[in-house]
Amino acid sequence: MAISKVAVLGGGQMGAGIAEAIASRGVEVVLVKATPGPSDAARAGIEKGLARRVDKGKLEQADADAVLARINFTDDLSQAADADLLIESIVEDLEIKKTRFAEADGILKEGAILASNTSTLSISDMQDAVSRKDRFIGLHFFNPATMMKLVEVVGTDSTDAAVLDEVVAFVEQIGKTPVRVKDATGFIVNRLLTPYMVDAIRCLEAGLADVAGIDAAMQLGANHPMGPLALADYIGLDIVCAMAENLHETFGEPTMAPTPLLKRLVEEGKLGRKSKLGFYDYSERPPVPNPDLP
Repeated sequence: MAISKVAVLGGGQMGAGIAEAIASRGVEVVLVKATPGPSDAARAGIEKGLARRVDKGKLEQADADAVLARINFTDDLSQAADADLLIESIVEDLEIKKTRFAEADGILKEGAILASNTSTLSISDMQDAVSRKDRFIGLHFFNPATMMKLVEVVGTDSTDAAVLDEVVAFVEQIGKTPVRVKDATGFIVNRLLTPYMVDAIRCLEAGLADVAGIDAAMQLGANHPMGPLALADYIGLDIVCAMAENLHETFGEPTMAPTPLLKRLVEEGKLGRKSKLGFYDYSERPPVPNPDLP
């Protein structure tokens, strides 16, 4: 079955980015807001991203208009009934995901594929919520989904091998690079990346260097394009904390657990770029290290 229509469940930054990336490759998309109400914010975010590309000369206005026209914005999951593939991109809460997948399983046409964009949660655990376990996978895009090339394609022992092949071909069709991964907490990237960011926070807590120094050290000493603390802010400190908790719960390694400082920032709502304050203060241009941190 060729994948010609995709539903994305979740109209946040990742969901909207995935929808735009897919629609940009000529595929029809239904972007289903996960909570009731207008999809104005999701539409506005996509329009802004397209306008930025037009202003930079990377996209013609007619092509931007065509991308937007391919996306149907809604909060009604039943409008995804005829989709060939549904990609879930909602809050990283296993029970909420399972509830929404059970709902989607009862709505989507026979033969449709269900996929989760989870960064660390078990695909096998989510798979238990649906009847079509052989057509359930992980499809992990990276932020920003319109720019990042990698997509981790995650199968389980129950996933049909032909479904994996079909999804890999679709990922290539939309201009991304698929990497097949076994179902394990964190998959490849976040299993390696999250402990790295958490250890950078421990270095800050221990007073090894300040925020700017730690980031500069990894940029200049390891040739990383972004330091670990700036990267954590970019991802969202709440997401980093949740990933660390999931990894620690699975593997029991103390170095994978979120640190006191990370937990405190999340509790205070200082989540990085999206809240304008984290390890850096984004109310300043350019951003400056948060003066309240070591």
